[in-house]
Amino acid sequence: MSTSPPTTIAPRPIRFFQGGEIRSVQDLAPSTTVLQWLREHAHCTGTKEGCAEGDCGACTVLLGELVDGQLQLRNVNACTQFLPTLDGLALLTVEDLGSSQALNPVQQAMLDCHASQCGFCTPGFVMSLQACYERHCEAGSRPTRQQLADDLAGNLCRCTGYRPILDAGQAMFERPQQRINSAPITAALQQLQQDPPLHYAAANPAFQQRIDHFHAPRSLAALAELRLALPQARLLAGSTDIALWHNKQFRDLGELIYLGAVAALREIRSEPWADSRPGLWIGAGARLEQAWAALSEAAPELRELWLRFASPPVRQAGTLGGNIANGSPIGDGAPALIALGADIVLRQSAAQRRLPLQDFYLDYMKNALRPGEFVEALHLPLPAANQPLRAYKISKRFDSDISALCAVFALQLDADQTVRQARLVFGGMAATVKRAAAAEAALLGQAWSAEAAALAAQALSQDFQPLSDMRASSDYRLRVAQNLMHKLWLETRPEQPLLAQQSRIWQLRSQA
Repeated sequence: MSTSPPTTIAPRPIRFFQGGEIRSVQDLAPSTTVLQWLREHAHCTGTKEGCAEGDCGACTVLLGELVDGQLQLRNVNACTQFLPTLDGLALLTVEDLGSSQALNPVQQAMLDCHASQCGFCTPGFVMSLQACYERHCEAGSRPTRQQLADDLAGNLCRCTGYRPILDAGQAMFERPQQRINSAPITAALQQLQQDPPLHYAAANPAFQQRIDHFHAPRSLAALAELRLALPQARLLAGSTDIALWHNKQFRDLGELIYLGAVAALREIRSEPWADSRPGLWIGAGARLEQAWAALSEAAPELRELWLRFASPPVRQAGTLGGNIANGSPIGDGAPALIALGADIVLRQSAAQRRLPLQDFYLDYMKNALRPGEFVEALHLPLPAANQPLRAYKISKRFDSDISALCAVFALQLDADQTVRQARLVFGGMAATVKRAAAAEAALLGQAWSAEAAALAAQALSQDFQPLSDMRASSDYRLRVAQNLMHKLWLETRPEQPLLAQQSRIWQLRSQA
């Protein structure tokens, strides 16, 4: 097997639109973050560095790209985006909005509502609010206060508090509309689309006589060829995890193959399941925000899990395929997909193979990928409307936190309420995301009842011996998992099931 990239790829600089012009960057390491470039090279210091791991939102910027010829903006964390991923895109920072002499509506609302104190977090809040402002102005809508809070779930403030910031989010729509001028950005992006695919090479000063490479193929065929030629190269999607290896662990990332330029990997479409049931195809490169939106449209019971999955800036950068391929036992994507019965579609060169997603995970952070293979998509059957499905996330914070445990339960009941199939899936309870085989067996063939749910809860002690760590103890995890089985029964019992507003904090908070 070859270990060198195809010879037809010619190196070129990274090219993107920023500060009103097309920038061309070379001779910087591919692992240079957008935040580092902004502050240290472009001297745009309005974007702040806080946590450098995508949690605080102080470094929030907007990325612009053309989708079907129209400019779309999304807010992301600059600290977790590598500079070459900007190729062909537009980068907007707080310096691109209003000036000190003429603030734009978002900035003026922050000032009028006294929503800034020390000011460190303010540029990040402004950029997230600007993304919200642009989206609602385009749609001709106004966000509710709760929707504003959801949009700001990835931005932290420790001085002023959130009430005046939410006030500013509502007040920004009361001023004369002033949107970002999209015409020069669109023209520049159309020009950048004429560039060939990016192959970037830069000397690594930490390693004598070594060149670091960054490849950004644009087609599935080109990606498959590169992956086969470079099986040891690291695949990079949203970099919301891999960037932390660089920022926090100072690891050498080596050669990178970037998936974000492959449009086919971002496709989300209806795709019939093997038994002709309706199905959903989610490309591995589909961003978390779009992927979860599609999942929650098919299964509204997953909506809360979507809104609590990381934060909007993380979801606008990370991908569902990356979350699944990462294989973390506390990842929230796999429990939902396994409960729905999803397959993972793997590709090596032109050949595809499929596995039930539950069989993809072999051990802690180990999976069934073969050399030269990559994840192409997730394919799942859509759940029947009348079959019980519930998703529960337990964490120390409600918003933007890692799960102590995540549980997604899917049942199929016959007309007489006999359990025909049960898929009880847990994250955070074992070395991998795992189905509770003994608990499922306790339910099969039984009438769906409080007694059956209790037997399944007892059987969980046969399925799991969870670890204790900083997020939860073993005893706590097992007790909560058993309690969730009881909650499932209360919410899905045939007679007088608990309504969502009676059992979920989210519903109560949404109505506040």
